[in-house]
Amino acid sequence: MQVVPLSDITADMADLVGGKAAGLGELIHHGERVPPGFCITTDALTGDLPAAEITDAYRHLGGGPVAVRSSATAEDLPDASFAGQQDTLLDVTGDAGLLAAVDACRASLHGPRATAYRDAHHIDHDTVRMAVVVQRMVAPTVSGVLFTANPLTGNRTQMLVDAAPGLGTAVVDGATTVDHYLLDGPDHHDTGCLTPAQLAELHALGQRLQHHLGSPQDVEWAYDHDGTLWVLQSRPITTLFPPPPPTDKPEPRVYLEFGHVQGMLQPVTPMGMSSLKAVIAAMLAALGVRVDIVDIGGRLYGDLTDQARDPATRKRLVKLLAVDFGPRAQAVMQHVLADPRFAPQPRRTRTAGGPTARTAGRAASGVLRALTRPDTARERMLDAIDRMRRTCAAPTDLTTPADRLRFVRDQDTTDSPDEIIWPIMAGMLAAALPSYLLKGIAAPGEIHTVLGGMPHNVTIEMDLALWHVAQHATDHRRLLLDTPPAELTARHRQGTLPDIGLDRFLDTYGHRGVAEVDLGVPRWEEDPTPVFAMLANYLRLTDPDQAPDRRFARAAATAEATLTDLATRARRRRPVRGRLAVFLLRRARALAGLREAGKFAGLYRLREMRRQLLHIGADLTDAKLLDRPDDVMFLTLDEVHDAVHHGTDHRDTVTARAATHRRELRRRTIPVALLSDGTDLETVLPAAPAAEGTLRGVGAAPGRVTGPARIVHDPATARIEPGDVIVAATTDPGWTPLFLTAAGLVTETGAVMAHGPTVAREYGIPAVICVPDATRAITDGQLVTVDGAAGTVTALRPGATAP
Repeated sequence: MQVVPLSDITADMADLVGGKAAGLGELIHHGERVPPGFCITTDALTGDLPAAEITDAYRHLGGGPVAVRSSATAEDLPDASFAGQQDTLLDVTGDAGLLAAVDACRASLHGPRATAYRDAHHIDHDTVRMAVVVQRMVAPTVSGVLFTANPLTGNRTQMLVDAAPGLGTAVVDGATTVDHYLLDGPDHHDTGCLTPAQLAELHALGQRLQHHLGSPQDVEWAYDHDGTLWVLQSRPITTLFPPPPPTDKPEPRVYLEFGHVQGMLQPVTPMGMSSLKAVIAAMLAALGVRVDIVDIGGRLYGDLTDQARDPATRKRLVKLLAVDFGPRAQAVMQHVLADPRFAPQPRRTRTAGGPTARTAGRAASGVLRALTRPDTARERMLDAIDRMRRTCAAPTDLTTPADRLRFVRDQDTTDSPDEIIWPIMAGMLAAALPSYLLKGIAAPGEIHTVLGGMPHNVTIEMDLALWHVAQHATDHRRLLLDTPPAELTARHRQGTLPDIGLDRFLDTYGHRGVAEVDLGVPRWEEDPTPVFAMLANYLRLTDPDQAPDRRFARAAATAEATLTDLATRARRRRPVRGRLAVFLLRRARALAGLREAGKFAGLYRLREMRRQLLHIGADLTDAKLLDRPDDVMFLTLDEVHDAVHHGTDHRDTVTARAATHRRELRRRTIPVALLSDGTDLETVLPAAPAAEGTLRGVGAAPGRVTGPARIVHDPATARIEPGDVIVAATTDPGWTPLFLTAAGLVTETGAVMAHGPTVAREYGIPAVICVPDATRAITDGQLVTVDGAAGTVTALRPGATAP
């Protein structure tokens, strides 16, 4: 089959006719008015052009001017539109002109634009083929683009129209001034080049197409001289973040992103999602707060609607977000609380209130004990962690998939002993309160300095342990620097690497990794490739004065000296409040470093659950119910139960979910908060003014440094030279070994007490968090100045690169 009429094409023919032709065929089958035409298939374009068949189809179309449009098999996909990346030629006439245009479209498959676009979207060039669509030209009086959802805010209840007289190419190419219309209801005003009747017709078209095609659409359209509306193309809007799941509640709802609290913005696997939902819900329940945790785009969002509308809870909601969620979340929530749609309502239940009397009593007792005797509290915590490590190990008699599944289901990932919870809470309170008590006394950044070089932090201890591995590996420096990390991993598994102490490190910290709270993510003991990459970064550090252990010691000494000076001033100016603040700061230095310990302990249980699930996955692979053992991570426990006990084949389910997961992994911008209509709330906040060349965020670790920016999306592949400034969307404990060689840190999200800024303070490197779009506004290698006290990131010379 070489030439096919558009009216004969169906959606399942995309491999033969490409994405654009398949979409046009669907539009015709749904009764939309599409310019008639035909498609020259991918089979026809693999060799010599079937010229006779093409020109014969052209004559049957009536000849005259036609549009010749590329239709690649990777075009108009849910996550890759290929808009403008391949050729379209308009007003083509005659047999020779048509054949030349078809050949030009075919060649554009391998043009620099399309090739770069496929590279950016990780699409294999060898898997893509080209078809070409030929359609009768429409001579429009007005044309343009209709978005069936607002592409700027994500609002699914609004449509946007861009229109201009003449051909629509002027609109999509940005070559002319266009009229913009926001369709937010049935009434449309008579302005610009479109009449109210035409706007109403476009609105109705958008509703139909979105209903028929199942997702928000980017629609190209045109009105001809007779006033007839033609649909030229409809494809998914690829930039929208997925909307919240529908509910049976008519009023708008607000969802806050929770994953970045754990340094995660990447999507969570389906298996990891279920355990994380339970963990977060249990943490909040301990504080007397009930929040529904929902999956939006594979990320964890909490439904805070009831808290926003509750008369009592809303008064403290913004302050509660300060510790873990940070300034961006606070700004969004302030906007929500001012929205009349979230006005306080009479409390219907008591579930959204504060902690119960019993919980409050346990908390007060546990926190006071920790503040009174921090050393004893720390010893009890370490005993509890060791007990968790020993008790979560799977029994040796687990042999069948059913036994292993029963073990996994019986694990309580929400359980955390009081010996772990309350010392952490005490440390966080002791670190947070002094800034309020010492207003007008402590200089900007002084409290952060006091909280630097913090002892008893298991993540810091892990980073320094890896640094010592690097120190012992100096005899093998060239091997570790010149060999790709993946190859080093293979040699490590084969036992052909020199002993550098890595096994001892993995014995203690191998249950950790990047995005480690996700059950579906490999641990370092499974794949130490990221560890080898980090070792290489350490070995590039040649200045002894910049050695991490020395930097940490300097930060600790500076913290103690600053605390001594601050204590003298505070006691002199505010005797009672000052003494209380100094007491809390000393307790913070004794306890706040324990914040990582609770997560560290919980990872033992997750590691054992993952081990057993991978065993189950291997059995299901042998039974031809999965393709690979780790595919089990794209199922839920109920689905695993069906496979184990009923032989259910889940391979198609896994394939679809894995494709969605890979697509979401490429997403770089994650909304801090969403409304139920899909609105990204930060897009409707007023922009904060900033000096030219300066990005404004929130200072999280004091100091000022200038260095080349290194944009990091994956710590496993990052190469950080001494003096580099790490620029990332977010960080978690698995990233922190990179900090040992970095000069500064910039992130797009976070909170002052979150993992990344905490470790940055303890290493004495400046950090600025909550810098919107930092990974795109800053270019790799650009010289930037990070001012952790002012909360700014400034290009030293805009566009300059480091030597």
